[in-house]
Amino acid sequence: MTAERTPHRGSRRRNPATAPPVRTSGRPRDPAIEEAILLAARNRLASDGYSAMTIGDIIADAGVTRPTLYRRWSNKYELALDALRHALRRRREAHPSPQADRLPPREAFTEAVRRLGLRQCDSCMMPLHGSFMGAAEREPGLLQQLREHGAQPCREELLMTLVRLQQRGAVRTDSDLETVVRLCFGSYFAHYLRTGRATPADHAQRVAAALWPTIATSRSR
Repeated sequence: MTAERTPHRGSRRRNPATAPPVRTSGRPRDPAIEEAILLAARNRLASDGYSAMTIGDIIADAGVTRPTLYRRWSNKYELALDALRHALRRRREAHPSPQADRLPPREAFTEAVRRLGLRQCDSCMMPLHGSFMGAAEREPGLLQQLREHGAQPCREELLMTLVRLQQRGAVRTDSDLETVVRLCFGSYFAHYLRTGRATPADHAQRVAAALWPTIATSRSR
């Protein structure tokens, strides 16, 4: 028989069920502070570009201290990614998907083109595209995130609208839908690069009017 080992002097075994809760230090994070920092970062990305944007400018614009920012983000890259996600999320919330199936075919297509501009190609988002494109060589992950979380979902939404219209018999089955999507997307960039301004209110109607006759079935024109 082996003797029972006794615990070291001064040690106590605690029952997990009766052990006191572990206290955490620090105050809970204030969502308003994070919102202010993200908005300041987004605005600096749009006005200065990623390379020229500095943490010092962001904390000055947001009205916070450097430790406050660094408790939330460890570096400029992570902050830029969150600022992008924040901007894209707010765009989705501000412009939810419409009930396209309840609209006449041409109106459904026009609305999908308009939403493409509102979510990705307005005067707020266009500078972010330029900023991340300019930083692509040094920080390719920024542009990749913009593609995956911004451009791709918008492109797929427009494409699925066209597919549903095709299923309804309103769009020709031999239409090159991928090219139509690229033309719609590119029209916003072409206008911004040519003028430096946001597209006019009737831009989606004009693009849809130019493309619809080439893809619509005879009964939907």
